[in-house]
Amino acid sequence: MSRNTKINLLLLLAVAALAVLPLVLGLGDHKEEPFTGADAEAETAITELKPDYEPWFSPLYEPPSGEIESALFSLQAALGAGVLAYYFGLRRGRRQGEQRALEREADRALTGAAGKSAAERD
Repeated sequence: MSRNTKINLLLLLAVAALAVLPLVLGLGDHKEEPFTGADAEAETAITELKPDYEPWFSPLYEPPSGEIESALFSLQAALGAGVLAYYFGLRRGRRQGEQRALEREADRALTGAAGKSAAERD
């Protein structure tokens, strides 16, 4: 197994552990909604600390349901992942293209040098 394969497997294992361990260890069992987002946690904390607090502004768009909100969040994550994948793929492709161009240039230099040597012998 190559070094890159081992690193990829370790990263995959770490991501799986991060996803499964909170469920297995029962983190959040003492809460009504165990795995709410940071926004909801902050809102709860602010309400407990200062009940008369009023927000400075309201959201531009309030999704009609939690499912639509989740779908929009997933869409945002997918678009971000797509942009990152495109960028890294483009970088890798350019690097490979430059490497191939250098190899072709080196081959031409060797072929040209061999051609000159044969011509000089004649």
